[in-house]
Amino acid sequence: MEKEDLKIVNKGLDDEMELSGYRLCRWKLVLVGLCGLCTGGFLFLVLYWMPEWCVKATCTRTTVRDADVALLRSTDEFKRWFRARIRIMLAPGKDPYDNLASQTASPQASDHTHNPSDSASEKITRNPEDQHVPKRYFTLHSTKYFWNDSIQNFEVLTGLEDLSMTCSSIHSKHSAGLNKNQQEYRRFFFGLNEIDVKVPSLFKLLIKEVLNPFYIFQLFSVILWCTDEYYYYAMAIVIMSVISIATSLYTIKKQYVMLHDMVATHSTVRVTVYRGENETEEALSTDLVPGDVIVIPSNGTVMPCDAVLVCGTCIVNESMLTGESVPVTKTDLPNPQRDKKGGDGDVIYSTEEHKRHTLFCGTNVIQTRYYTGEMVKAVVVRTGFSTAKGQLIRSILYPKPTDFKLYRDAYLFLLCLVAVASIVFVYSLVMKIINEEPVKDIIVKSLDIITITVPPALPAAMTAGIVYAQRRLKKVGIFSISPQRINICGQLNLVCFDKTGTLTEDGLDMWGIQRAEDGRFHHSEEKADDESLVTTKFVSCMATCHSLTKIEGQLSGDPLDLKMFEAIGWILVESTEEETAHHDRIELTYVKPPNQLLPPTVTSPEQDLESYMIGIVRQFSFSSALQRMSVVVRQIGQRRMDAYLKGAPEVVASLCKKETVPEDFAEVLEDYTKQGFRVIALAHRRLESKLTFHKVQNINRDQIEKNMDFLGLIIMQNKLKTETPGVLEDLRRANIRTVMVTGDNMLTAISVARDCGMIQPQDRVIIADALPPKDGQAAKITWHYYDTCNGSTHAHAICINLWHSVDEMKTQEQYHFAMNGKSFAVITEHFQDLLQKLVLHGTVFARMAPDQKTQLVETLESVDYFVGMCGDGANDCGVRDLKILLSSSFHKTSCFLRVSHMLFLHREGRAALITSFCVFKFMALYSIIQCLSVALLYSIGSNLGDFQFLFIDMAIILLIVFTMSLNSAWKELVAQRPPSGLVSGPLLFSVLTQILICLGFQIMAFFLIQKLDWYSEPDDVNTTLFFVSSFQYLIVAIVFSKGKPFRQPSYKNCKDEPFLKKSECSLHCLHSSQIVCVPLSWRLSVMGIVLGNTLVSVFIEEGVDMFGTKCLSWLCCRQKKVPKARYMHLAQELSVDPDWPPKPKSTTEAKPTAHPDDCSYQIEAIS
Repeated sequence: MEKEDLKIVNKGLDDEMELSGYRLCRWKLVLVGLCGLCTGGFLFLVLYWMPEWCVKATCTRTTVRDADVALLRSTDEFKRWFRARIRIMLAPGKDPYDNLASQTASPQASDHTHNPSDSASEKITRNPEDQHVPKRYFTLHSTKYFWNDSIQNFEVLTGLEDLSMTCSSIHSKHSAGLNKNQQEYRRFFFGLNEIDVKVPSLFKLLIKEVLNPFYIFQLFSVILWCTDEYYYYAMAIVIMSVISIATSLYTIKKQYVMLHDMVATHSTVRVTVYRGENETEEALSTDLVPGDVIVIPSNGTVMPCDAVLVCGTCIVNESMLTGESVPVTKTDLPNPQRDKKGGDGDVIYSTEEHKRHTLFCGTNVIQTRYYTGEMVKAVVVRTGFSTAKGQLIRSILYPKPTDFKLYRDAYLFLLCLVAVASIVFVYSLVMKIINEEPVKDIIVKSLDIITITVPPALPAAMTAGIVYAQRRLKKVGIFSISPQRINICGQLNLVCFDKTGTLTEDGLDMWGIQRAEDGRFHHSEEKADDESLVTTKFVSCMATCHSLTKIEGQLSGDPLDLKMFEAIGWILVESTEEETAHHDRIELTYVKPPNQLLPPTVTSPEQDLESYMIGIVRQFSFSSALQRMSVVVRQIGQRRMDAYLKGAPEVVASLCKKETVPEDFAEVLEDYTKQGFRVIALAHRRLESKLTFHKVQNINRDQIEKNMDFLGLIIMQNKLKTETPGVLEDLRRANIRTVMVTGDNMLTAISVARDCGMIQPQDRVIIADALPPKDGQAAKITWHYYDTCNGSTHAHAICINLWHSVDEMKTQEQYHFAMNGKSFAVITEHFQDLLQKLVLHGTVFARMAPDQKTQLVETLESVDYFVGMCGDGANDCGVRDLKILLSSSFHKTSCFLRVSHMLFLHREGRAALITSFCVFKFMALYSIIQCLSVALLYSIGSNLGDFQFLFIDMAIILLIVFTMSLNSAWKELVAQRPPSGLVSGPLLFSVLTQILICLGFQIMAFFLIQKLDWYSEPDDVNTTLFFVSSFQYLIVAIVFSKGKPFRQPSYKNCKDEPFLKKSECSLHCLHSSQIVCVPLSWRLSVMGIVLGNTLVSVFIEEGVDMFGTKCLSWLCCRQKKVPKARYMHLAQELSVDPDWPPKPKSTTEAKPTAHPDDCSYQIEAIS
């Protein structure tokens, strides 16, 4: 493939793809058609399954610009291929963002013309020379890719973010909205604003399902069996396949209908579109395009698009996106150019960076706040599938395949079975040719061997264990939206926990306050609702600096804000328009103290009571990046306004005047955080008298949040959940690493980590404090040893086990790294070589933003950890696309998350994984045993009968498969982990030995019966081999149905009595009319052969279980084999590194290498 013709689309994104262009070739099309007819349509099926072969077989390579067909391949680990037909639409212009003053003719449709809306017939005037500009595009996964001449590549039009607008330009250039012509013009490119989930017809679903390679193979097998007169067996398989297809079609159709109904519920609504100069018109939401300005109604609405607020405030329920039911406040986008000091702080708008100002599609706007007489307006940023809701729906419609070693090994294992069957196929072919059988019999009988290698029940068998595990998880309140991931849970060896609400209780308890005045701390106080504190700035800050609102008369908002507000006992009043008309025509939210907290002299005069009321004029919402929030307020009766600030203590202190921050601030804060308290700092500033209500609405928060006066600290107690220490102890004993990833203070997080057992009392904690480059100095890390313990240095924490053997774990002094989000960002950028070493022992990551949580998990995965994330679903939504996320891939019915569910997931995941191994091994042995029986019978010109095949598959195999999957999980987690793939030494040795055992005992019975005096016909051998093989199926099922340490033993499934029933059925078959009667003495001999087979199989399998892993570990140690997992390899390197871990109070600097083109860094340690 020529590099110059290879384009990259969606560069840097999750769905990045390589694109190459092809042009249809007529002679290739004719040739493929003829070959397809000659092969009976099989070639068409192969080309259907392999898109890249189809394109290369029917097209010739050309430049992407001139291509008719696009061939795309994903750049991720799956390397999936897609093909798309490139079409042409005749648009009235090239640039969708042209500001059209007046426009011309309606576009004309052709076979390749896209007609994006029903109103396309309206006239659009434009200069004659620009009429009917051809635009090349293709559609893939509900996304349109348009050709861009300037970049010579296809690109996706997402919305206004394509323009890289600054916040001020949104206000200046886009807040006036679009006229009808501009809106219609843009709709040609963006299409209708709808998330159209098309429900396929049953016929299309049927064709897609039937063309699955497995069912095609089944069709081939049925035809072959009918040719060989196995009518009953073929009919039974057809009935099974029809039931399977019908069930699958019903489930898929139901899911499509449910998704369609869910999306369509509020997808089309009536909206008010702002046309500029206070002109509005009613329109359907499907007509909206990026750049439109919509008016948010005061009674709320469900957002039909992504839009950024440019005027007003909204209370929004975003549970559809984040899973968090607490309403959030959305404020209008800051406009830096309105500030008198100019455009300071003007940045490029981004929905992620400015999500506090963005209303996302599908979220519910509960109520709005606005200037009296003015409208709450928002500029449409994205529409259709480009919205947040649209991207969520796309991820459901077009999910990434599950990357798990088990499934990859399963295909490899099947190929091995096919190879074995090929050997038997050649053997049977030679034997039949030697016996001079008819050509038809030779072909049919030989091909029949191949059909045995892929059992009809294989797909159902592989999913049975997962289905049972899913049911058991459902009983404890855990629901999975991706059942295949249950198996992956069995391989997790590291779990990242959020702190608040996961390891600790959901709610915070008010422990006390510690006020500061004149640069000194007062003594801590237990209560804040004291009469003497009513008039203090400290209590006023607690009363106003929050995001609470009243919904149907009830206070609603962040739990921390609720606790803080309830602690002072004040009252929140949201005034009506009439009540606030005399306050500069601005709707305010008021807070006031209760009467019982006021002095007796002022409880009666109403005018004195009003003087205690405080109106919240402007709110700057809490930002996880800034770690603070602030408000601008005015007390009734006063002209000047005040600003109050609340946030992380270290951040608040940095924004305050130095003389107002107590000298012992750091010591007091450290004392509280070491005890595990959550500490919040407050600050105040008296604003200038020249700031009016309207000026405050347009000012930048950076102009408010400076030169503050430090007020003191609020101390909140966040208690550990009672179950947390026990759960983490179970995970520790199971050799599963635990890591804390939180947005809280680092010292608080370390304290909680010690309390819950994540960090043992005797372990050392090393704080990595990284600073970015500054004033020509390189980035550096300073290492601090936190509170070194004088106790024993014997390690009880988890060691990294290089050979998966608990007995050989290396006893060494344990240490843990801790860092905050700022340090993590510096290390990620400037210390890439050091990052993997740090996460190997990193346990506490504090003040982490959502995107940093994603980076951390990706880094852990890069060293081959199987990572799980256990969080509350809101702060951790950034990692929902990773391997396992309890709050995303698994949903709970209750409103809180129990950390103990991680134990359920681990146990059920391990049980489901072992069940998958057991079932697959059994199905492999079943195929081989039947294949051996048939091959031996072929040698004497015999074969199993129709009812014998039917009995084996229906009465034995199906019962075994579905009963051996019933074993529930073992009651506790063990340090031993199940293997991750089928291609491993012990597993392959187990399968191979059982094959040889079964082969040996079948051959023994085969030759012994032919030496007996009464032997007269091949049916005697048929009966014997059928009898022996039937019991061999039961034997390998019992042998492979492992119990402890991952599953409950099979005898606990006594309510189903699976093996007893199967044994009775097999014994009864001896008296069936299909079986030849043999002497009693031979029956007893056969029972002896079966008993011997059982003893040998059980003995060998137990030996493999007991000594197989140890022998493999011993061989690996003898050969000094390098560990496969990257984290094990790193652990080996660090164990012999004398300079690791870094020494106390040392500094590590990152210095660029001598080559300017080389972006790597050299690590230099400075004591």
